[in-house]
Amino acid sequence: MEQKHEELSGKVALVTGASRGIGRAIALKLAEKGAFVLVNYNGSREKALETVAEIEAKGGSAEAVGCDVSDFSACQNMIEEILKKHEHVDILVNNAGITRDNLILRMKEEEFDQVLNINLKGAFNTIRHLSRQFLKQKSGKIINISSVSGVLGNAGQANYSASKAGVIGLTKSVARELASRGICVNAVAPGFVETEMTAGLSEKTREAAIASVPMGRMAKPEEIAEVTAFLAGSGSDYITGQVICVDGGMAT
Repeated sequence: MEQKHEELSGKVALVTGASRGIGRAIALKLAEKGAFVLVNYNGSREKALETVAEIEAKGGSAEAVGCDVSDFSACQNMIEEILKKHEHVDILVNNAGITRDNLILRMKEEEFDQVLNINLKGAFNTIRHLSRQFLKQKSGKIINISSVSGVLGNAGQANYSASKAGVIGLTKSVARELASRGICVNAVAPGFVETEMTAGLSEKTREAAIASVPMGRMAKPEEIAEVTAFLAGSGSDYITGQVICVDGGMAT
């Protein structure tokens, strides 16, 4: 089956945490637009290979790349191997993220550290190790997946909200540093999205979540992927340092 869109033809995209949920949808969308997609995973190799197989079945190209993005050295090794094999990376999507929800009174130190290490330090690690290549190319698109929780805060998510607010600060700072070389750095802040992460919510919590959304429903992962794909393409060449909320009106 042939690809319908070739806007990103010849581009190499690295999507972290791409074995499921939003990351998987982003990987599929970028591949649909012609990019060669590196599907990063940590613990879900089987799911990552399923994502690769789905991309290939639709006429796209991809490969799975294992790495714990919270590990600075492991990230460096992953990116060195990618550049050795593919010579360039044009699109970086920092999507890898976890939750360890708890009230601040009960939150354990490891719950705070785990979330910050993967959600925020993971984004730093990949950007840090790819920035030299982007500067050399004088081109590149970095899209960091934040959250409405990082914009508004959320009870029981001090760690997650802090990490996602940090992603926004990281985005804005790096955007200023890299803009003169034509590199665009933006963030997407989803609201509630229909993923495995939200599927585990109790019915009561789910109803309360939907009630907080002016549009009255959760987003589909594909809706986050569409905005991410736009930021990865040439139509966003003069957009940098921005946070685009895809949240059904929650942050308005």
